[in-house]
Amino acid sequence: MDYADTDLTHQLFAYAIERLAYDDPLVANKHWRKLTGHFSFSDSAADKNRRHIALWAARMRLPEATDLLIQLPDTPRDVETGRWIIQSHLLHRRWPDVIDEIRALPSDEKQKGEWQYWEAVALEQLNDNEEAATIFERLAAEREFYGFLAADRLNAPYALTDEPLPRNDSVFAQLTNIPGVIRARELYYVGLEAKGRPEWDAEMRALSADEKIQAALLADSWGWHSRAIATVAKAGAYDDLRMRYPLPWREDFEGQSNVAGISSSWAYGVARSESFFMRDIRSSAGAIGLMQLMPATGQETAKELQLPWSGIATLTNSESNIQLGTHYLGKMFRRFGNNRILATAAYNAGPARIEKWLPSSGSLDARIWIENIPYNETRAYVRRVLFDEAIFHWRLTGQIKRLSPTLQTISAAQLAARNGQSD
Repeated sequence: MDYADTDLTHQLFAYAIERLAYDDPLVANKHWRKLTGHFSFSDSAADKNRRHIALWAARMRLPEATDLLIQLPDTPRDVETGRWIIQSHLLHRRWPDVIDEIRALPSDEKQKGEWQYWEAVALEQLNDNEEAATIFERLAAEREFYGFLAADRLNAPYALTDEPLPRNDSVFAQLTNIPGVIRARELYYVGLEAKGRPEWDAEMRALSADEKIQAALLADSWGWHSRAIATVAKAGAYDDLRMRYPLPWREDFEGQSNVAGISSSWAYGVARSESFFMRDIRSSAGAIGLMQLMPATGQETAKELQLPWSGIATLTNSESNIQLGTHYLGKMFRRFGNNRILATAAYNAGPARIEKWLPSSGSLDARIWIENIPYNETRAYVRRVLFDEAIFHWRLTGQIKRLSPTLQTISAAQLAARNGQSD
């Protein structure tokens, strides 16, 4: 059947190619090349589809991905495209190309910790140890995921400066008399946090940074950790680690984590990343509670534990949510051969997706596997949970638990381990 060379035809074919690329980028690319030979697509439409195909090829770790990305014209070569070019080079350990592509990033982007870290790794692989060490030393002074990895490389202490914020009694007292703050507090105290948060946040918008710090101390004194964490961050104060990484429901987290066969610091890292310790929070996807469980997952897990199930009421109850969440996290841990990286990713993206992302053969450096997680949200989530876990371990024990030794190799064996599991 012949098709007219019209805008509508262009839109229909472009959409079809876009959908096909989600499943098979190479087939989509083959059809796209044929279509561009028969129809006069605009440059912007052609560039958009080529970019989409190339990015999905990279997300699927296809060998052809790097060429598809590099062949894109300058217009689509934005930060996201550059990111996937670098990640593809990492996947294949093309260290000179890693360095070249990082240095080609916009100046503000290439100064980020992740790219500084990988530039140093690449330099070290190319035996430029002096320059690599300089970058590692600079990065190790930062309290972030890549700063901790850099500190591991140097066997240096983590940047865990903990500076409790000083209380200003005068400002503190003034805040307690603001009507909106009073309403927020009372709503929180009677368990109506969802109604109290907007009241609190509205009052915070009118405060100076110093006043926000005092407000964060006030919320923390009530045990309202989500508002303390959020408010102190808005004030740009990040060094009171006791406030920013609190230990609520400690008995529940430690007891249930022990039963589930996981560390309580890991469970705390998941809970903070998922909810900021909001018992009633619901995500746009429908996940509920401290450890953000989907109702279907919660019900299935409750059945496994022979725990009474009352729907949303069970998930918004802190004790039962922690029990269900830690059990499910432990289940993911066992499903993926006791690999915390894969279990953390599975908790966010679902275990079926993680199985698809495993290497088909051989093994892969866990750091590189994390960088090549297809979903930006899940990639950031895994890094955040691992970073938070390290801080919570320090908060719980006073000891540093280094990240690098826990970053287990990712291999097809994890799928084999799953196949041997009954759950």
